[in-house]
Amino acid sequence: MGRGDYSHETYSARMRKHTDEGTSPFTHDADVRAGRTEMKVHEKLDPSKKNAAGRVIRESFDSDSHPESHPVAVLFDVTGSMSDVPRIFVEKLGTLMATLVKKDFLQHPHVLFGAIGDATCDKVPLQVGQFESGNEMDEALSLIVLESGGGAHNTESYELGMYYMARHTDMHHITKRGGKGYLFLMGDEIPYPKVKRTEIKAIIGDDLQEDIPLEVILAELREKFEVFWIIPGGTSHFNDDAVIKPLRELFGQNLIKLENPTDVCEVIASTIGVNEGYDLHDVGIALKDVGADAKAVDRATNAVVPYAKSRAVTKGATATGKLVESGASDTVARL
Repeated sequence: MGRGDYSHETYSARMRKHTDEGTSPFTHDADVRAGRTEMKVHEKLDPSKKNAAGRVIRESFDSDSHPESHPVAVLFDVTGSMSDVPRIFVEKLGTLMATLVKKDFLQHPHVLFGAIGDATCDKVPLQVGQFESGNEMDEALSLIVLESGGGAHNTESYELGMYYMARHTDMHHITKRGGKGYLFLMGDEIPYPKVKRTEIKAIIGDDLQEDIPLEVILAELREKFEVFWIIPGGTSHFNDDAVIKPLRELFGQNLIKLENPTDVCEVIASTIGVNEGYDLHDVGIALKDVGADAKAVDRATNAVVPYAKSRAVTKGATATGKLVESGASDTVARL
């Protein structure tokens, strides 16, 4: 997957069409809610569905148009209040792609979107798109079921997404170039302590001999991805030590607390930019240059400051100057 190019014009035209017609951009979810189809994962996002080669896999492979593919995966919790996050991506996806591509953070990003619920009580606990470089990623978002379920506790089935990305992805950036992809998990609760073999069999189809401890699958996941956890503000657990402490133990400085969840695309772009060696100040200017709201950029870059300080990298030899010229009025935090 991932052979086309992303067109902001195509994206904008699709969004205008939905606005003019008064329809939801989440077409599959709308069909579910209207009773036109049953509540289930769309076949294109079904984590158990085999590809043409008979493999249950998500591929990020190089192509003539994208000779050095770089995978970026975003899995978000769609339970309860978190179900608004996909709507944010629909509104801001153009800004994210413009920043990654036009500003050269990643020349050939392959973006995968997925959604996580709770396997103990939800009908659609895991939805996983493909790695895409073109507007097919818009379609993946449009096919997500916004179940808004979850249980009355502080856990959701994030570990299912971790397992899938660890064991059901094949990426040339790793196998050919020895690099790592980027994986962003966004949720306001904590994973279950184990990947349960019964859930894996029911949802993905794999036969496991035993449950897998969370720490084990996370270590396996980190062999393929730089893994980040974003916890959004406006939730009851944003400052809850019962949630923050275990997440901090698992993710360290890769845990990013985001006061305003509408800034999620800016945070992802900022984190990738910093990890690729760019100065956080210049990352912020680049975001504003492609049309991101200045206040959103300032909030997002400030949220990334702790990670940037811990990372302490410079791109040096491969960065050929500033991303954009900065002005005297810029307020992005400089490290």
